[in-house]
Amino acid sequence: MPPKLGILAGGGELPARIINTCKDAGRDVFVLAFIDQTDPETVAGTSHAWVRLGAAGDAIERLHRAGVEDVVMAGAIRRPTLGALRPDLRAARLIAKLGVAVLGDDKLLSAVVRELEEKEGFRVVGPQSLLPGSLAAKGILGDHRPDEQAHQDTRRGIEVALGIGALDVGQGAVVQQGLVLAVEAVEGTDAMLARAANLRREGPGGVLVKVSKPGQERRADLPTIGVATVAAAARAGLRGIAVEAGGTLLIDPEMIIRAADEAGLFVLGVEVPEELSG
Repeated sequence: MPPKLGILAGGGELPARIINTCKDAGRDVFVLAFIDQTDPETVAGTSHAWVRLGAAGDAIERLHRAGVEDVVMAGAIRRPTLGALRPDLRAARLIAKLGVAVLGDDKLLSAVVRELEEKEGFRVVGPQSLLPGSLAAKGILGDHRPDEQAHQDTRRGIEVALGIGALDVGQGAVVQQGLVLAVEAVEGTDAMLARAANLRREGPGGVLVKVSKPGQERRADLPTIGVATVAAAARAGLRGIAVEAGGTLLIDPEMIIRAADEAGLFVLGVEVPEELSG
């Protein structure tokens, strides 16, 4: 029997997907839900505890008391200001150690992974290890195919997304006919798509591109899309979604492809060219 899994649950579809998959497999789980972040429906009927985002000491104590051995971070977390975070002593020490690096998601999450493993003895696992077949495959994943302009927009989007990723800012961009309509920052993918909808040009729609940040901690905050992402892309007037093959989490691949096919969007798994990744 696999060891008990602690799920640090943010918002969105991913935490519930992991919970249900573990339950179906008979794996024991304990969910750490964050006040004003986690959807209460996500933890309904599941062993859980609510904590403040800044209460690191309380969170770690609850994981230990629950008998957790493995930990996964799943779901989006809306980043508060440091004032709103109200960090406890444990969180304040981590923030002080990171300094300005705390402003970047990947540097912060990498530090959290180290704290959980090296200081607390947990084993941190990636969501992809719990959801077999969830990483995007290379190639066209549905019925619709990108044309040459879409391929050019995809390459431009990869360049832009890698650029902001190198600065630890975001993982995605929207490009239409060579124009960068929006890049992802603290607002997240759905909000970026809503912004791009107001900036779209006449003619063929744009492409949402999502890739991992250079050197990203792959057990935390992998680029992720779900059915809600497809719906948001369709509302924004896009014609497709391109994601890094082997580096992007598809929360429910079959449902995503079905939704994209129905919306008339292509879904494309792409490899990041070596000349861009370096």
